Amino acid sequence: MAKNWNVHASGAARVLILGASGQLGRELERSFAGFGDVTAVSRETVDLTRGEELRALVRRVEPDFILNAAAYTAVDRAESEPEVAFAVNADASRILAEEALARDALLVHYSTDYVFDGTKPEAWTEKDAPHPLNVYGASKLAGERAVQDVGGRALIFRTSWVYGPKGKNFLFTMLRLARERDRLTIVDDQVGAPTTSIELARATRAILDGVVGGSFGAPSEWTGLYHMSCAGAVTWFGFAQAIFARSVELGVKAPELKAITTEEYPTPAKRPGNSVLANAKLHERFGVRLALWETALDDVFKALRAGDACV
Repeated sequence: MAKNWNVHASGAARVLILGASGQLGRELERSFAGFGDVTAVSRETVDLTRGEELRALVRRVEPDFILNAAAYTAVDRAESEPEVAFAVNADASRILAEEALARDALLVHYSTDYVFDGTKPEAWTEKDAPHPLNVYGASKLAGERAVQDVGGRALIFRTSWVYGPKGKNFLFTMLRLARERDRLTIVDDQVGAPTTSIELARATRAILDGVVGGSFGAPSEWTGLYHMSCAGAVTWFGFAQAIFARSVELGVKAPELKAITTEEYPTPAKRPGNSVLANAKLHERFGVRLALWETALDDVFKALRAGDACV
């Protein structure tokens, strides 16, 4: 039986979005307009490293849905700030799961492809054993497990290479560097699926609409872990080529690109060689597919041309 979602005096369910200043949080806030009474908070509003502050926020809002798009995502800096990364990505996630369980709310939590070590040649499924190579991946895996340990109504969506028309991301880094340099070197031996915040928010809204409508049955039939990324795969070098094939639309001249190996571009945090996610489970359960990554990139450029950007 579908949950009889709480209806408040406003006649609508309450939605709490964390990470509102981030690229995914902004798109979620847009996508969930009209879904219910939305409260969107950023790190300026709540410090995720302060557990009691986070609990107080949830108890004040009394949400029926919690969308946790907040995360510590500085992959390299996490190597020198593991305590902060785990506080935000793991401890705060546990607190949100506990608060959601206490009021029978649905928690939507986003995780990452970096929980995998990249050694599998095929796309990773939800049944594959995680083995993160860096602190960021380990902290996000700890967050997944914390949510699962608490139980209750929770959806965990692993995604990859997130970017969009708002926020700090690879796309905007490429466009900025192209204005500053005539030649760029880009890693060409790491494979993934660039996934837009637009597609993630759209898919999340479609799934929650179905949940509220009772389309997927009892929560025991649909709660759990799913991969949610755009279709297809590409290297960072290939992604950069695709960006600059379109950048003239924004008046940005394409620089000369040189492909290099991961060995030639050492970073504090190791990255997986292959982090492509298989999305069959998501489609089978919810009937949702994200767009091909090239199509999603076109949509982002359409938003940028319309002036709908915030770096």
